[in-house]
Amino acid sequence: MIYVIRHGQTDLNKERKMQGRKGLPLNEHGIEQAKALRDRLHNIKFDFVFSSPQLRAMQTAEIVTGLNAVKDDRLDVFDLGEADRLNVNEVKMAGPLPDPSVYKGIENPDAFVKRVFNFMNELENQHGIRELNILIVGHRCTTGCIGAYVEGIPTDRNILKFSSDTGDYKTYEFG
Repeated sequence: MIYVIRHGQTDLNKERKMQGRKGLPLNEHGIEQAKALRDRLHNIKFDFVFSSPQLRAMQTAEIVTGLNAVKDDRLDVFDLGEADRLNVNEVKMAGPLPDPSVYKGIENPDAFVKRVFNFMNELENQHGIRELNILIVGHRCTTGCIGAYVEGIPTDRNILKFSSDTGDYKTYEFG
């Protein structure tokens, strides 16, 4: 079983600001969310724990499992470029993403999906046929992309519909 967790709250979430690679660590509420997940998942023995390299994700993984997560850059948050840390209501969007014609440094969405799918392909090839419990901690974008890997990319290409809620998780199985 694959458990896909979205990290808990940070002050940027609370302030309704875009949070990408310039993110903050968990705030007190985020720590409590991670502890609540730990309590909900306490009976699961995780064989593998993977995380985005962002501190907030690493913190969540370690609080939930008590284990050091394996950092994987392919699970990193979508790069928001110049839109990072701007107020959500003030960002000019192009669909679900900041408009790359307005903000420099926005990651290419296809490259983002490719890197997350690459991680998932590797994970499935290495561990997909065995019965294991795998925890992956990421972000709204990465949890959505993992859902799209398992469920298929929606016709409207909005993978965020598969995202886990902040401080919550979804489960999936390979195949």
